Amino acid sequence: MHDDSPPRDRSNGSLTRRAATKAVSLGALAALAGCLGVGSNAEQRPDPVDLSGGKEDDQGGMVIGLHAGPNGQIFYRENAPEGHDNPAWFHTLSMGLFPYYFEHREQGWEATAVYVTDYSTVDYELSTEGGDTFISTHTDAETFGDATEMTYVVESDVLGGMGKDLIPFSSDSDADGFVAEHGGETVSFDDVTPEWLSGYMRS
Repeated sequence: MHDDSPPRDRSNGSLTRRAATKAVSLGALAALAGCLGVGSNAEQRPDPVDLSGGKEDDQGGMVIGLHAGPNGQIFYRENAPEGHDNPAWFHTLSMGLFPYYFEHREQGWEATAVYVTDYSTVDYELSTEGGDTFISTHTDAETFGDATEMTYVVESDVLGGMGKDLIPFSSDSDADGFVAEHGGETVSFDDVTPEWLSGYMRS
């Protein structure tokens, strides 16, 4: 099922059976308050935005959508990334979103919403290049889900745009199925600490 072309956005791949869960996941998203200091009223929670159009990663400057793997975005209550309004946006989680989130949390920035690619609701594809396997990237607003509610696959044989990454699924069964097929294990958002991430990237 894998092709040999370079990793690029492939939103209509044949490897998934997830389209049926999209409406349910999007409906649930609006009701989630999260655990990031978000206000008690769900309507205060900003919606994810489309990350296409040549946006550059706020952590490393890479253009989002040109590389494989999950993307992410973070909205802040009283702060904004340098050079543009909220949200801060990222083309990788392991080297972009999470390091940025941890660094700015230490600086006192309060996140009101964190979103990541939800591979349970997109028709993702896998591709191979140079013997490595990559997962497709997705930038449309509706492809993002609440990062705090995801189950993340780590240590699998599938890479993101910058190598090892965390591959998010809103469905535990989808995450477990991915592990069964591609190896690795699962972690939750709360499991991902600066110390854990440092060890993961060194392993």
